[in-house]
Amino acid sequence: MANIDLRPWREERRKARQNQFVTILVIVAALAAGAGWSWNQSVQNQIKYQTARNTYLDNKLKELDVKIKEIQSLKEQREQLIERMNVIQSLQGDRPIIVHIFEELVKATPEDVYFYDLALKGSVIQVSAQADRTLGISDFLRSLERSPWFTEPFLQGVEAIKEGQEVIGHRFKLQVKQTNPLKQEEDQS
Repeated sequence: MANIDLRPWREERRKARQNQFVTILVIVAALAAGAGWSWNQSVQNQIKYQTARNTYLDNKLKELDVKIKEIQSLKEQREQLIERMNVIQSLQGDRPIIVHIFEELVKATPEDVYFYDLALKGSVIQVSAQADRTLGISDFLRSLERSPWFTEPFLQGVEAIKEGQEVIGHRFKLQVKQTNPLKQEEDQS
């Protein structure tokens, strides 16, 4: 007699294949989840690393900004100091000029001219004086014009001083600009 297999082998084989498929599916899903999780962790680590680098760079940039501000303030202080030094040097260089100006004023002043007031505003000298005669005023103006320390003498006004009907003198005001012939010689050199 022939062997007849009465077992439901097809159903068992189908069940075995289905179990095998489910097992492979679970393994593949687990591997996919593991791969996804490790990829996510890798991306998160890269993001953390880049964030740390950005924070480090931001901190260094802030430090550099502080240093740049310090450098700028030091440059401003340096410029102010240089300006002060230049002013001091110019003042020290101009100190002997006043001596020359007074000396030249003495040389240029005729014997019959007397000063009331002498004022220096910038480079302009204002003179208020009295002369016994008008010739003394014109001599004074000519002397100022010849002097290398003065330029542009300008008579602002003359007023006669009277005693009764007799003129005993003249009050006058003039202005003259001071120059520095020593500086002009240096500029020409």
